Amino acid sequence: MFKQIFSKLPRKSSSKGGSSDTNSGRSHGGVKSNDLATKLAGLGSASVSQPNHGNINNNRAQLPIGVNENQNPNGNLSFSSYEALPAFRAVPNSEKNALFINKLKMCSVVFDFIDATKNLKEKEIKRQTLVELVDHVTSANAKFSESVIQQVVRTVSANIFRMLSPQLRENKPIDGVELDEEEPSMDPAWPHLQIVYELFLRFVASPELDVKVAKRFIDQSFVLRLLDLFDSEDPREREYLKMTLHRIYGKFMAHRPFIRKAVNNIFFNFIFETEKYNGIAEFLEFLGSIINGFALPLKEEHKLFLVRVLIPLHKPKSLAMYHHQLSYCITQFVEKDCKLADTIIRGLLKYWPITNSSKEVMFLGELEEVLEATQPPEFQRCMMPLFRRIAHCLNSPHFQV
Repeated sequence: MFKQIFSKLPRKSSSKGGSSDTNSGRSHGGVKSNDLATKLAGLGSASVSQPNHGNINNNRAQLPIGVNENQNPNGNLSFSSYEALPAFRAVPNSEKNALFINKLKMCSVVFDFIDATKNLKEKEIKRQTLVELVDHVTSANAKFSESVIQQVVRTVSANIFRMLSPQLRENKPIDGVELDEEEPSMDPAWPHLQIVYELFLRFVASPELDVKVAKRFIDQSFVLRLLDLFDSEDPREREYLKMTLHRIYGKFMAHRPFIRKAVNNIFFNFIFETEKYNGIAEFLEFLGSIINGFALPLKEEHKLFLVRVLIPLHKPKSLAMYHHQLSYCITQFVEKDCKLADTIIRGLLKYWPITNSSKEVMFLGELEEVLEATQPPEFQRCMMPLFRRIAHCLNSPHFQV
């Protein structure tokens, strides 16, 4: 009877056999390694479409997944191969979305451009792939999926968000004329960066972009990091940033107050703290088009922007770097509301340069433009202090003044 009872009890499995079966089942999530490699080689594989930011094994390296050093905490990313993926025209329409995502991941790999001799083949493959992506986005005729939007933002972020080159002007004497003649610092990675910016610019401008979905990825944090790049030494990058910010401001209406506030904070820091920032002219060009579109009557917020930001921007010594754009913004306000002329003229008189003749010439030119749009009642209110300042200018030893 005891034998019958014991025979019904479950037997303890062998530790060797159990562990062997468990390990073989868990090694790749229940998929044999040969099957895994086959799946990774396929374009539409679900394994490939999900980015892996941890350790990347040799099988995954067959199809590059975009991870730069910032995304990988180990910082030691290496691919066994970096080969071009098939062209979009070579695959059926059902696989183009997966191919688009894989090409984006491939372009998330960031190369070292300081050493021009390194990774020449890989850099050229990436450049050609970026050009393909730009063409694909331009000719898109269907709404971008959420996974595509997310991957575009990841790829763009991996390439453009980086430590900017040291400020070459930081230890040099600040003089508007000298700074204007200085050669700007050009980024050696620009051949790739330009195509990345072009890709993102066309992506944001595309009618196939769903703003409600994109807003989750092109969020306030992304916008702040984009604004930080305006301090780039490379004027080509600042020009692209200005156009990109225009597109984001025009399309993402929910971000508009945040963008204005963030730009104001950069201006405040520049005026009252550092007096060093490369992108002030580009910011003013961006704001000039916005001021041009202000509805009448002007909101109190916009008038405060004039008094607290635009007028104090006459104070820094590097005014020559952005005076043309600043003068345009100021004139726009006078043309919108002639009653602001008195406020603007008194503001110019408050920050009038006493010992800098080149700045004084700029002030006189701007004053002339403001006076052309000034009506008699506003002119009479500021007439006395204005004539006193002009009298000082007439006695100036500087011939241009």
